[in-house]
Amino acid sequence: MFIANGDPADTIGEYTTSGTAANTALISGLATPHGVAVSGSDLFVANNSDGTIAEYTTGGALVNGSLITGLSDVEEIAVSGSDLFVVNFGTGTVGEYTTSGGTVNASLITGLNLPYGIAVDGSDLFITNAGAGTISEYTTGGALVNASLISGLNEPTGIAIVSTPEPSSVPLLALALAGFGFWRRRKLKRAAEAEWFS
Repeated sequence: MFIANGDPADTIGEYTTSGTAANTALISGLATPHGVAVSGSDLFVANNSDGTIAEYTTGGALVNGSLITGLSDVEEIAVSGSDLFVVNFGTGTVGEYTTSGGTVNASLITGLNLPYGIAVDGSDLFITNAGAGTISEYTTGGALVNASLISGLNEPTGIAIVSTPEPSSVPLLALALAGFGFWRRRKLKRAAEAEWFS
């Protein structure tokens, strides 16, 4: 497991799934890291306070500290193949990039209400709207499927998907409905964030 420790630690820690610390400061010197995503041997980190995505190896070696720049209150990120989907809390958008840092569409999805978490399942994207208390569904091409797939939530932040082949291929959504509140633009800080998925 790779865990983002926000300000003032600004590190990524590595742990086993049984809870043993492999390296509590695998990566250090980050800028309020929020989102983390893994693709093969690559580890992508969203730095909230400087609006960047950095790339490392899963062993902690720096590949590119500014793989993607110019983001706005970047929160969670999700990887699907060679595509990297990035949530911009500040502008209410989701941008699409390649895992090599190329811009596909910086405003793939717009008009979101304080978006925070994101998950991808096949050709579907699921996004948490902390401001509206909803989960929205889009295609990975940016087309709206259902703006309020799930509603009535309390500031939903984290989201994870487990695809279940039986009895159907309908994914199970696990939501971290954290009651700590969420950031509004700059000055937004979080001491710690815990997400448990079953």
